[in-house]
Amino acid sequence: MANIMPASHPAAIEQAAFLIQQGQLVCFPTDTVYGIGAAASNEEAIRRLYAVKGRTPDKPLPLLIAHPNEVGHYAEVSPIAKSLITHFWPGALTIVMRKVEGFRSAALARKPTVGLRVPDHDVPREIAQMLGEPLTGTSANRSGSRPPLSASEVAFSLGDMVSLVLDGGRAEGGVESTVVDVTGAALVIVREGVVGREELAKVLGRAVR
Repeated sequence: MANIMPASHPAAIEQAAFLIQQGQLVCFPTDTVYGIGAAASNEEAIRRLYAVKGRTPDKPLPLLIAHPNEVGHYAEVSPIAKSLITHFWPGALTIVMRKVEGFRSAALARKPTVGLRVPDHDVPREIAQMLGEPLTGTSANRSGSRPPLSASEVAFSLGDMVSLVLDGGRAEGGVESTVVDVTGAALVIVREGVVGREELAKVLGRAVR
């Protein structure tokens, strides 16, 4: 069984960041569901994350960053993306953008794009800030299973395949983030989630299909 530690513990963030820096997998609460984290630069840890989730390696993983002003380090920010970032970050919207030339991560599954999000939760933002790089933000469950809403669900599902689970209580969101792709001329909804179609249309001033 995975080690469970209260997310409110004074050493929780430091311990999580240390383990992730060592190539371990750590689970944590977010504003949507519980996530499983590896450092974006650690190829071996990301390969292990794919294996733990039973996810095929051709499917990219979303990445979490600490602050909206970091997005330009990893992605090309179009006017549509900028509007979405201004209105929805921190929050439950993952935005797929074209990656910048120098950014590489096994989490991208060799795609020319990257899905980024700034969660509306202190724990993953503080871990990413301490790491100094993006953190994987995929849900902490086996692929095809219901996303976990508590630390106990994570521990039951993934057991000793992860090194640490930070317990932040029941995830308040309960639904995964909405994923949108803004690499084309118009926004495309990749996955329905917390942020609704009408909210997106209101921000962009046009209908969203």
